[in-house]
Amino acid sequence: MSTATREEKRQLRHARVRKRVFGTTDKPRLNIFKSVNHIYAQIIDDTAGKTIVAASSIDKELKGRIKTGGNIEAAKLVGGLIAQRATGKGIGKVVFDRGGYLYHGRVKALADTAREGGLQF
Repeated sequence: MSTATREEKRQLRHARVRKRVFGTTDKPRLNIFKSVNHIYAQIIDDTAGKTIVAASSIDKELKGRIKTGGNIEAAKLVGGLIAQRATGKGIGKVVFDRGGYLYHGRVKALADTAREGGLQF
């Protein structure tokens, strides 16, 4: 019996959730990926297979405002930036895909700030 690593378990959870969570043109999918040093968010139209909007802690717009990209403050800034870019493209409603991560800490901070920025999910 093999023991799965933490990352393998997350990927299994994400694959299980992705069977049901699907982004359409009317309601695209807000996907989150986090690493130790950074956090990334994308709004994806799964029917077309295209990323509509993306933001991350390594964005040029956030360059001077973030000391490190792996904390809650950076996640809040990325959430605000993704909401701003999405509303600029006319996107108001999204389906939230937390990527197999717990809804806690950086993921929760990004989601809450995106909601405050005008996204509904």
